[in-house]
Amino acid sequence: MNEKSERNRILVVDDEADLTLFYRLSLEYHGFEVESFNDSRKALSNFKPNYYDLAILDIKMPNMDGFELYRKIKEIDPNVKVCFLTASELYYKEFREKEYNALDKDLFIRKPIGNDELIKEIKRLIGD
Repeated sequence: MNEKSERNRILVVDDEADLTLFYRLSLEYHGFEVESFNDSRKALSNFKPNYYDLAILDIKMPNMDGFELYRKIKEIDPNVKVCFLTASELYYKEFREKEYNALDKDLFIRKPIGNDELIKEIKRLIGD
């Protein structure tokens, strides 16, 4: 049974464990239900279609970057909302210009980000 929770469900994928912990704790404190992964392949293998309200993906990760993970989870669930985390303006520009220029620039969240700004961005993205 895939019953929708009252709380918004967020998937967080970032290869930096301390950041993943920060995002998870901040979001849970504000009432979100969070699943987090530090390995993009593990996140993909555990991804559940029609389950998450938002997936937050780091762009620069080993093995599978955030854009590749984005493509693969969109094949599984084309309706999931996705935003990207980036600390590198150069990396962001390079990928936006090559093949992701159709993505809304508002789907990118700059790292580092404070707790209040993170919650504000998440609520904006999921439409709360």
